[in-house]
Amino acid sequence: MKRKILALTMAAVMALGLCACGGGSSGEAPAEEGGAVTLNMATGGTSGTYYGFSGVVAQVLNEKLADTLTINVESTGASAANIDLVDLGSDQLAIVQNDVMYYAYSATDMYAEKTPYESYSAVMSCYPEYVQIIANKDITSIDDLKGKKVSVGDAGSGVEFNARQILAAYGIDIDADIEKNNQGFADSADSLKNGTIDAAFVVAGYPTTAVSELASTYDFNILAVDQEHADALMSEYGFYTYGVIPGGTYGPVAEDVPAVAVMATIIARNDVPADTIYALVKGIFDNQEEIATAHAKGAELSLETAVSGIDIPFHEGATKYFTEVGAM
Repeated sequence: MKRKILALTMAAVMALGLCACGGGSSGEAPAEEGGAVTLNMATGGTSGTYYGFSGVVAQVLNEKLADTLTINVESTGASAANIDLVDLGSDQLAIVQNDVMYYAYSATDMYAEKTPYESYSAVMSCYPEYVQIIANKDITSIDDLKGKKVSVGDAGSGVEFNARQILAAYGIDIDADIEKNNQGFADSADSLKNGTIDAAFVVAGYPTTAVSELASTYDFNILAVDQEHADALMSEYGFYTYGVIPGGTYGPVAEDVPAVAVMATIIARNDVPADTIYALVKGIFDNQEEIATAHAKGAELSLETAVSGIDIPFHEGATKYFTEVGAM
């Protein structure tokens, strides 16, 4: 019932916006303009990476694939809002965190007790969003967080679930073993600087603005996730990947820091034609150099990572492309 009410409310709101931008109405198939398929893509806030990266992809592909594909990029409330918009049919594409994508599809964690969202499938992972555990200089390991004041993101957010999972891997109960604070990234940075918390979880592509600004006036550590615990996390949760936050990303941290990450992932409604999604993915990789020139995250695109961290079915068009190039 809650989801139905939300759907009706959002459909009414989006109807006005779609009239203005020329998109299709809720539940309609992708629009065609002069032979080209037009897709609306939900992203994030205008100052965020999702919006900037997706805008570059759209700009490049709209020029290169003008006869077959047009992408309209829309500013939204990011992952959870994007999944609702795609489920409604107001948008045919979206970029989301792959863990939130999985929760919605499987009706688990932050989507527990909801009906599974099965109207979409995965297209490709684009770049990692690292779980950056920022702590004061007295804290040198995740084990040290026991008994400390820790910000774990907004209540009920994907960040909070990441924090819960990682802490549990180290034997720390988020509800019993730390003094849990629920704050966004900017507020967490301020609280660290003011000494009202000891550590904070930040999940985003690096460098993250709030952390960079903190680094200009505050000395901190980024806590490493070792290989053993990363393997355990990746075994239990198929959406995690493993890598490093390079030393020097933030002034106070000179060495590489091993960390787990979730992936910024493109999803598409299942009713978008396979040939359209095939053209989208092929267009991204055929024009990666141009995308990377316009946005740094374009340089992180690779065939290997494009199929990693995805724990739901792939769209038929994406499967066709990745099979052809040997990535699947």
